[in-house]
Amino acid sequence: MFFRVLGPLDVEEVRGRSVPLGGPKPRLLLAALLLQPGVVVSADALTDVLWPGRVPRSAAANLRTYVHGLRRLLGGRIEGRAGGYLLRVAPEELDATLAEQLVTRAHEENLPALLDEAAALWRGEVLEDLPHHHSWSSAVARFGELRLSVQEERLRIRVEAGRHADAIVELRGLLAGHPLREELWRLLVVALGASGRESEALAAYGEAERVLRSELDAVPGPRLRQALAEVAPAAPVCQLPLDLPDFTGREEQLAGLTAALDGERTAVVVLSGSAGAGKSALAVHAAHAARGRYPDGQLYVDLRGTSESPRRPLDVLPELLHALGVPDAGIPRGLDERSALLRSRLAGRRVCLVLDDAGDAASVRPLLPGAGACAVLITSRGRLPDLTGAAHLDVGVLPEAEAAELLSRIAGGERTAAEPEAAAAIVAACGRLPLAIRVAGSRLSHRREWTLRALAARLADERRRLDELRVGDLAVRASLALSYDQLPGSCARAFRTLGTLGPLPFPGWVVAALLDRAGDDALDVLVDAHLVDLVDDQPRYRLHDLVRCYAAELAEPEPVETRRERVRRVVEGYLALATEAADRMPVRFFGAAPPPLPPDLWRPDGTVPDDPVAWFGNERPVALVELAVEWGLDALAWQLAAAFTPYFDLGGHHDDWRRTHELALGAAERAGDLRGQAIVLRNLGQLDVYQDDYPGAHAGFERALSLFRRIGDDQGAAVALAGLSTIRRVSGDHEAALSHCHDALELFTRSGDRHGEAVVRIAIGSVWLARGCHATAERWFTDAREACVEIGDRHREAHARHRMALLHQHRGNLGRAREELDRAIVIFGELGDDHCVGYAHQSLGQLCLRSGDLAHAKLLLVNSLSVHRRDGDRRSEAEAGELLGELHERLGQVREARGHFQRSLEIWQDLGAGEAAAALRERLRHHPLTMIAGGSILVPSVTSKEAGRGR
Repeated sequence: MFFRVLGPLDVEEVRGRSVPLGGPKPRLLLAALLLQPGVVVSADALTDVLWPGRVPRSAAANLRTYVHGLRRLLGGRIEGRAGGYLLRVAPEELDATLAEQLVTRAHEENLPALLDEAAALWRGEVLEDLPHHHSWSSAVARFGELRLSVQEERLRIRVEAGRHADAIVELRGLLAGHPLREELWRLLVVALGASGRESEALAAYGEAERVLRSELDAVPGPRLRQALAEVAPAAPVCQLPLDLPDFTGREEQLAGLTAALDGERTAVVVLSGSAGAGKSALAVHAAHAARGRYPDGQLYVDLRGTSESPRRPLDVLPELLHALGVPDAGIPRGLDERSALLRSRLAGRRVCLVLDDAGDAASVRPLLPGAGACAVLITSRGRLPDLTGAAHLDVGVLPEAEAAELLSRIAGGERTAAEPEAAAAIVAACGRLPLAIRVAGSRLSHRREWTLRALAARLADERRRLDELRVGDLAVRASLALSYDQLPGSCARAFRTLGTLGPLPFPGWVVAALLDRAGDDALDVLVDAHLVDLVDDQPRYRLHDLVRCYAAELAEPEPVETRRERVRRVVEGYLALATEAADRMPVRFFGAAPPPLPPDLWRPDGTVPDDPVAWFGNERPVALVELAVEWGLDALAWQLAAAFTPYFDLGGHHDDWRRTHELALGAAERAGDLRGQAIVLRNLGQLDVYQDDYPGAHAGFERALSLFRRIGDDQGAAVALAGLSTIRRVSGDHEAALSHCHDALELFTRSGDRHGEAVVRIAIGSVWLARGCHATAERWFTDAREACVEIGDRHREAHARHRMALLHQHRGNLGRAREELDRAIVIFGELGDDHCVGYAHQSLGQLCLRSGDLAHAKLLLVNSLSVHRRDGDRRSEAEAGELLGELHERLGQVREARGHFQRSLEIWQDLGAGEAAAALRERLRHHPLTMIAGGSILVPSVTSKEAGRGR
């Protein structure tokens, strides 16, 4: 005979047939004896296994009866001993002991194939078909650890053999249940990296770091860190500005920087000095020279520390994370979380960061790497002595020889060689300050008719010297004035107005908007004059902050209305493109219809967004709306914010959504634009739903509804009513939810919005489903799906299929539920809506949990939990966490189950969800093992956030 406990209890006869063991009591008795083979198990212990909690009077007699029955089946293997019973089983007759023998032999004899034999003995969790007694915990844990170590060892062999694809799938499944196994994380990082999936490898390391820190207050060990270090990014980014072709000298400082950067630990160097000393030029030059030592990328950020509006680390971090491959949706909201993610991304990589113009230490601390061998070059007018661990390099004036060489390179070697005394006088008058020398040299290079003696004479008069050559901002003004004076009229006008656009990079068509005609030639002149810089070799441009301030100063004398009209054309151009891009989005946004654009709106010629999502991603919506507000273009401000909303919604860009709409609401109110106020309030209400602020959402929808009714906008009123119905349904007020839905449906029908009709039909069906009226819900879902197919609205077709799947699940028709969910997931994925994919994965995981497909359920639920956390959807995170807790209960994984339940309870308490928190708190009061046998899996309602995602 062969006995099996590694999975459901089973006994095989010689010919492979299973021995019929009878009901649950004989099976429990045999299991208790098999977990201690060859050991006398007391009758009291066996009685407690068979009748935990309450022992019947006939227990002793019944026990003897069950023993007698097993003896007949097992050929007398059970022996009665004083006070108990013993089961005689040879090690090779029991799968658990045989597995231990095979593993031992595999290690001693170096026979990996024996590990495969051992792994094949497991058919599931230990005695998974029986309720576990507490006395089994030690044996169950031992065999569980043995199985995990075997799986781990086999995966290591497969990864080292290059069989990465199937190893990755199995590793992810194991980590879902055992997230604290650092070796599994290491193997996953290695396998992903070796498969060319570097971004996923980095993300896996970041998740491992987060889990270890939150669960164990630990950091990844050296083997895991080494695995990360061996993952090379596919395309290292280089954001460094161009190295000055005439960079001169600084040999001593460069040697110091080289020494500081020549190590295996992260080096932080602060380059400090006065304005015009050449700190930025030196940092950029050193970073270019060190590119070979930092092959994983070179990042550059202008912190604008000396400006009136220094950049906050909270705003800078997304730029750095984007450069390192983190999408918008993966960037957390808080400063600490963003900083931690940056450290994770840089861990194990050699990247050079240049942080230019830092105002103080606080502005750079969150931007610094942690573990690893990166380099950070910081320029600042102050020394930043409170930046712990940083090296300091003072950047002063140039030595005489280097200063003379700089002037020679800029003005021309032949000219300085012809007038050496005049050249020395100019350098002396400049005080050997690099920026001053550069100003003087530029003047000479642009005035070929000048002699060096003539300029030296001008500088010799101290009363005129500051007019000819000034330090700091005044020096910059003089330098820029020299270039500006050479611009043609149209180019000068474009340059002046560019200063009014703020610090955002801009595409080339903006110059055309400023000139109200083709602007390519003017832009080329500005780039050649180094007044406008090309950004990262892309067709986008920017003005350095000081250049922009100078340009704005030049524009001040012009009439305000003239400048406003130029800015208006720029904002109108962005509005036209954003509107067209929104119309081309893969998912139709569910919102109030904006007013049509006026025919005289300024539009860029031939600039059509081929990829609307990419176009939106390249723009800076907050800066654009701020620009419109600054110039009093209130109507354009709110329309521009509204035009960006489909992108905000699809990509989960909640920070930009809220900031633009807060500005837009003030603009619409100042303009007295009731439609604008209503649309913005409706959009803010939708955002509040996503962020679990239901009181705020209710207030926004109510105000929007009032305004839409006031202006007679039926379609807008219907959208607001749909939002109110979501809130009512979530709160359990089904009557009010239905009333709002039917009112909305009537208005959508009246206004001819068939897409809106489909949304509301789905919502009505969801309310009836929540009330348990399945037939009524099915009619509404069916009508909605058929309408969506007819009008080609695939996104809402997928929503209707998802709801129909939940209906089938309630009815117990799991096959049809799965068919509908599979189709919905395919559609959501094809449309790029990973939010709704996450919601559907949660529903499918729930279905698999109910049907007993625990492995698949775990993969799906872990994925949905990850999506909810990334999107900040805390309510859905709590629901997915509870499902994972139930799953781990059924697997007998007590610690993991408790962890999920506890985290979900904390979220419910934070959200003020009293009933959900109370139910889960009650569940946590009981030992999870008592619920494994009889716990039921309930089908929850559609998540509030998915119901509100009416796109």
